[in-house]
Amino acid sequence: MYIISKYHKDIIDQKIKNISNNTRCSFEFFPPKNTILEKNFWCSIEKLSKLKPKFFSVTYGANSGEHKKTYNFVKKIYEKTNITTAAHLTCIDSTSDELKEIAKNYWKNGIRSIVALRGDTLKKNVKHKMYASDLVLLLKNIADFDISVAAYPEMHPESKNPKFDLINLKRKIDAGANRAITQFFFNIENYLRFRDNCVKNNINVEIIPGILPIYSFKQLQRFSSITNVKIPDWTFELFHGLDNDLITQRNIGFSIIIDMIKTLSYEGVKNFHFYTLNQSDIVYTACHMLGL
Repeated sequence: MYIISKYHKDIIDQKIKNISNNTRCSFEFFPPKNTILEKNFWCSIEKLSKLKPKFFSVTYGANSGEHKKTYNFVKKIYEKTNITTAAHLTCIDSTSDELKEIAKNYWKNGIRSIVALRGDTLKKNVKHKMYASDLVLLLKNIADFDISVAAYPEMHPESKNPKFDLINLKRKIDAGANRAITQFFFNIENYLRFRDNCVKNNINVEIIPGILPIYSFKQLQRFSSITNVKIPDWTFELFHGLDNDLITQRNIGFSIIIDMIKTLSYEGVKNFHFYTLNQSDIVYTACHMLGL
């Protein structure tokens, strides 16, 4: 069964009423690839703006054309909504000089929030020239950016062990990052254990849980295959026989994130970061119901 069963639901429900006013959310988007998808993108931005999020963020593609898209959408979102919008920035395919120019351009145009990432590669055992901690340091040397970095409660796919992940996260925080946002997860105990280990290792920033709504179980399995996130056994039981019933899958996905948010709130979490997949219905409904 889902981990929520380990807690007293009536107590959690009462707690959520008391703390929801202090809880904030943020929403991640990716640049749409065509005009039809862009129309849906702006509809989702408009809908989720009503929740007065702490910030929006826009992901960063793997080529220069996508880089420009990220910049354009970050700028437009901020201009349309006046809500802080963070630009994702990776260092895997760029030189230090290129990154400095990008950073200066963001700062000059009023974009002061960055999600700093190393970036992914299909190659194995690569010795990278720059890592996320180097990017954080580079950004802080340019200007006083507000910087978020990634964290991995179930380990980065390239990580040797959990301690290695904590060492890397501490490097990013020591370089000047303001907070960490986790990879999505469904095992709450893993997140809580990771958060406790951060405190034990003097990582004294907020560890914001990344929440992924389930729109399609097949899609979730695909995401899991390229990350180190384990899909719990109970989810296979819940979605069994529903391959052709996306409506029921979405309803189940909605129920799962409601329970996750309630439990995490009970455990003291004050901020949630949603990987929206450029959709707003499940996320908006869940946040509205919980008073986020």
